[in-house]
Amino acid sequence: MSTKTDEIIPAVSAQVPTDRNWNWVSLLWFAGLAVLLYLPVLARLVAQWEADEDMSHGFFVPAIAAYIVWQKRAELAAMELRPNWLGLLVVVYSGIQLLVATLGVELFLARTAFVIAIWGMVLLFGGWPLLRALLFPLSILFLMVPIPAIIYNQITFPLQLFATSVAETVLSVLGYPVLREGNVLELASQRLQVVEACSGIRSLLALTFLALIYGYFFTNKTWIRVALFLSTVPIAISANAGRVTFTGILSEIDPEYATGFYHTASGWVLFAVGFVLLILAHRVFEWIGGFIDGRRRTGA
Repeated sequence: MSTKTDEIIPAVSAQVPTDRNWNWVSLLWFAGLAVLLYLPVLARLVAQWEADEDMSHGFFVPAIAAYIVWQKRAELAAMELRPNWLGLLVVVYSGIQLLVATLGVELFLARTAFVIAIWGMVLLFGGWPLLRALLFPLSILFLMVPIPAIIYNQITFPLQLFATSVAETVLSVLGYPVLREGNVLELASQRLQVVEACSGIRSLLALTFLALIYGYFFTNKTWIRVALFLSTVPIAISANAGRVTFTGILSEIDPEYATGFYHTASGWVLFAVGFVLLILAHRVFEWIGGFIDGRRRTGA
């Protein structure tokens, strides 16, 4: 007579990696050392955010990036990290770039070196999986760095000329006597000069950042995110041309409307209009996407 013994098979549960995979001591030590190394660069960068109205959005860039990372905290804590020594090479390269930029007094290279160092640290401590998970917040960090002056100057002057030309055309159509000389409008009551601050570059930079964040939070379709990003260029340029035109009309009513508080307020109105146009563009793109999907489902 044979006896049958019950075979007890223990249940094996999948082990979910936790934040114990993170080497917090090494990570914090490495990050602190990087901040200490780049502290003079970061101090000057923050000072420019405060002084330069074109870069006032710079304060929000690291804050939004940190918020996105915080939203992913559960995903990151459960991630199996795969440290990659290639990240150390990236960090070393960023240090070399910082040295070269410091010797050559090149602010753009010095500031982007800090962002590259962050990318390297992520790759070093978490590997490619962590880098892919944090690709978006890491990418937008480049938007906190002002563009090089040589590129800035190449962009602003054509924008000044375009805004002035549009304003001249609209004012002429509306019956206002106007003569344009370059970026200067000769009106009946005064001369209106479209300077760099009125080129639209400020709203273009801010709207670019806003479009990326808006697309990240409000749509999961890649093509719509790209379309929103690209739409910031015509939106910002058109809105700024309208601002110059409107300023010209108001200056004919009262020259004070073209200066001081009214001029500053028009900049905020311009940004609000640009944001509204961005939302409308999103609605249009969603409608187009829905229409195309509907046609595909029906086989039309």
